[in-house]
Amino acid sequence: MLDAKLVRESPEVVRAAIAKKHLDVDLDSVLAIDSTWRVQLQEVEHLRATQKAANAAMAALAKGSPEFLAKVAEMKAVAQQAKERDAVLKDMEDKFRQAMLSLPNLPHASVPEGRTPEENVVYALHGAHDEARPHARPHWEIPGFDKLFDFARGAKVTGAGFPFYVGDGARIVRALLNFFLEENAKAGYVEVNPPIFVNAASATATGQLPDKEGQMYETTVDHLYAVPTAEVPLTNFYRDEILDEAALPVRRCAYTPCFRREAGSYGKDVRGLNRLHQFDKVELLKWVHPATSYDELDKLRDDAERLLQKLGLPYRVLLMCGGDLGFAQAKKYDIEVWAAGQKRWLEVSSCSNFEAFQARRAQIRFRSKETGKPELVHTLNGSGLAVPRVLAALLENNLQSDGRVKIPAALVPHFGKEFLSFA
Repeated sequence: MLDAKLVRESPEVVRAAIAKKHLDVDLDSVLAIDSTWRVQLQEVEHLRATQKAANAAMAALAKGSPEFLAKVAEMKAVAQQAKERDAVLKDMEDKFRQAMLSLPNLPHASVPEGRTPEENVVYALHGAHDEARPHARPHWEIPGFDKLFDFARGAKVTGAGFPFYVGDGARIVRALLNFFLEENAKAGYVEVNPPIFVNAASATATGQLPDKEGQMYETTVDHLYAVPTAEVPLTNFYRDEILDEAALPVRRCAYTPCFRREAGSYGKDVRGLNRLHQFDKVELLKWVHPATSYDELDKLRDDAERLLQKLGLPYRVLLMCGGDLGFAQAKKYDIEVWAAGQKRWLEVSSCSNFEAFQARRAQIRFRSKETGKPELVHTLNGSGLAVPRVLAALLENNLQSDGRVKIPAALVPHFGKEFLSFA
């Protein structure tokens, strides 16, 4: 959520942000609701001041005197008006908050202009993605693939996009998760095992609501949401709390299954492991001092990149343009791994700085040593990493002539073998 004072006093800044992100947001409606709310607030404050003055006047009058009784009648009338206006004010406050939730975060000045993914900027390229791999093929075409990754039975039991992982298929997923968690722990992230269902307040704090209702699975009785990413429960760990400034930055990582309806994505990049409704991911999250948040974003990206480097996978880093940035982010890098069989890049991590946008919604603050007052932290997160597309790249890039997949040396201690076989 944006600072209401900024919206009120510098609407042109917010208009520019909306334009840079190419979003359809009615800022004029938000400003009109704010204006109405402030008028109602002034009226309520005037009535409260009148009540206070009448109380003071009554104290100087003799009880039971005509003047006293007149003041009592006046007080009752004012109290009734105040009660009615308070109800209107509360309704306006709720409308104003909902209106403020419709405003996107401001993009950082370094975010490039652009409307479409094709206008994202290639920030870095690592590894020889164009290296000849004569045996590479799309992972779903590898003979025996469906023995380890059973999509047909998953669709029978649940639906499309919910595969079974069988034998070494399950083993390689577990190996990747263990590798990610252990490497992230070495980088200073404390592991957390969070809930995988969250309430609406948590989803609102991180920006999933009211923006992404169609992407989440919701329970009908309890109105809880299956997590689309561990970002949601992790960020809310400190909701409505004040941290010590000396404790910043706080670093956490968590593995969760992630659940995404991916509404509207059917028919787009859905083959094999590319796009699933349930998948495993390790999330990295930081609560940081505002003065260091962009240095911390670079470190976060480095931590995610390091995992791909140890797995020997070619990848590139994209700096997202305004139109592909997202509603809540101030700045975002996407990390894409090269899948040699498909001859395309697959996103495996997004590393984002939200500045105070999430923290203001969640009221996550630190107490400043300098002023002694609470100030909003900045929140950052990134995947470290998402399993399915990393696994797709491993299968495709490392496929051997005999149909086996060579396991990267860094992953062998976790998998227990040097090759994965589909036989």
